[in-house]
Amino acid sequence: MSGTGNLNAKTVIVTGATSGMGKALSLRAAADGAHVILAGRNEKAGREIVSVIEGEGGTAAFVPTDVTVEKDAEALVENALRLAGRIDCVFNNAGAMTTDGLVPDLETASWRLGIETNLTSVFFGLKYQIPAMVAGGGGAIVNNASLLGVRGQAGASAYVAAKHGVVGLTRAAALEFAAQGVRVNALVTGPVDTPALCSTTGVTGREAIVADAAAHTPVGRVGDPEEVAAFAAFLLGDETKFITGAALTIDGGMSA
Repeated sequence: MSGTGNLNAKTVIVTGATSGMGKALSLRAAADGAHVILAGRNEKAGREIVSVIEGEGGTAAFVPTDVTVEKDAEALVENALRLAGRIDCVFNNAGAMTTDGLVPDLETASWRLGIETNLTSVFFGLKYQIPAMVAGGGGAIVNNASLLGVRGQAGASAYVAAKHGVVGLTRAAALEFAAQGVRVNALVTGPVDTPALCSTTGVTGREAIVADAAAHTPVGRVGDPEEVAAFAAFLLGDETKFITGAALTIDGGMSA
């Protein structure tokens, strides 16, 4: 890999890196010339992506990580510093869509799972990522908040609440560390053609799910993971140093 892109010579952590948008950003960052630290629970898939990156001349490592476990979040940062010496950029992408029924019917365990998976996990990440960035002179973080971080959806209250929380957490952290050179932004992503999309509707079959999601999108299609990766890479790079505390939309016009 030539190392001439937006993230050239940067160390980039990607959580939820083994599929979908996380995988796309991992490959994009490596192609840009970054040292990529992939994090996730699927070790086999993670190591396969590392092999692809290394086979193309890039630099990458996989760190088995469950982002809902605080010790794992801390260990991920420690491993990234050990492997690369610094942390410049992070894409906090790990999460899982939950559809739990109406609020009165929601089991407390389901509520807690949705919050822990999609909000507490980001908090754990920021708790250890930010001090490492401050010590290194600054950096950039992008949290994947989803379209449901700015609007509602019936039957998905825990997920909606968690993703709204990610937007709020992003803004608070951005204000707290702007003076220290750490930028924190959120992505408001619409339907993207990833394995996770299949869990967000009652439609069965991948082609039917994609078609159903496309029918609800003003541009008439779902997004590609590579499109999100390109946007995230732009936000993580040096050309966007004046952007922090923002919730930026990439949703095919759905929030318009």
